[in-house]
Amino acid sequence: MNDLRLNGGLLIAVAAMIAAGLLLGEVPLTAAQFAQAFADPGSAPGEVLWQIRCPRSVAAAVVGAALGLAGAVMQGLLRNPLADPGVLGVSGGAGLGAAIAIAAGLGAQSGVIEGAALIAAVLMGLALTALAARFREPETLILFGVAISSFSGALTSLVFNFAPSPVTLAEVFSWLLGSVANRDWGDIGRGLAPMAIGAGLCAYSARGLVMLSLGEESAVMSGLPMARLRGAAVAGASLLTGGAVAMAGIVGFVGLAAPHLVRTRAGADPARVLLPSALTGAVLLMGADLAARLIPTDIELKLGVVTALLGAPLFAMIAWRAARSWRG
Repeated sequence: MNDLRLNGGLLIAVAAMIAAGLLLGEVPLTAAQFAQAFADPGSAPGEVLWQIRCPRSVAAAVVGAALGLAGAVMQGLLRNPLADPGVLGVSGGAGLGAAIAIAAGLGAQSGVIEGAALIAAVLMGLALTALAARFREPETLILFGVAISSFSGALTSLVFNFAPSPVTLAEVFSWLLGSVANRDWGDIGRGLAPMAIGAGLCAYSARGLVMLSLGEESAVMSGLPMARLRGAAVAGASLLTGGAVAMAGIVGFVGLAAPHLVRTRAGADPARVLLPSALTGAVLLMGADLAARLIPTDIELKLGVVTALLGAPLFAMIAWRAARSWRG
């Protein structure tokens, strides 16, 4: 019953944030224009509502849910509350793939940048899945992830260094800061397939996450195919992260904060944290996107900047509460 209330409340919050995303924007719509948009979707207000605001809100919800779920899986797999989707280097790899595509002049072709980011994320995920199947220690996987992330960052800096023009440099930098502005239904459709596969793999790995929370020895003695479940968890989180980065660029703190915000209500069971974390991630990212839209600036703030500005103090507060509980 507690899970039902928590997930039901979060679903209501998701619906409310989507409604807010339709109602609020840089250009206000009158009640008559909203009525016209519903009556005639092809009208000018209808285009604003259904082709600009609605896809943007849905994209923010999908990306936030993917990052929240990936963060919960990573924290359960690594048994580390500081783990997030970027800890294994998948975000950095996806960013590298997008940066190479932009620097190569392929940005004008629809879906190429997103495809390059997703392919790079999948390749990173495959490498990490193979490592997860071979090494049981979470510390080893974290070290490999840090190495991959650092190497991806170095290669991305190399792309910056050899950018053919300042325009290309600005495009790469802008994409890496993250945004769901100007996303359309095609972008969402292309990202949903890998995210759905990743979510399925994460759901499959939930049994293994539960056993890992009891300790490595309990997991080994459980009779479950732990190597396969670890691989599914890494592959699922990689696909979710890759799909999110492909759709919105690199967005931080959502996967880190979302599981923490629901863990006190959902309990310590990693399987019970998965769905609430996904819903919380959707709410957080839609809220951040609304803030990016409505903060009065000459140039709209990038989504990654807003999540960092909001997420860093939020995570500091979570860390403060955790430190007080540990001290007590």
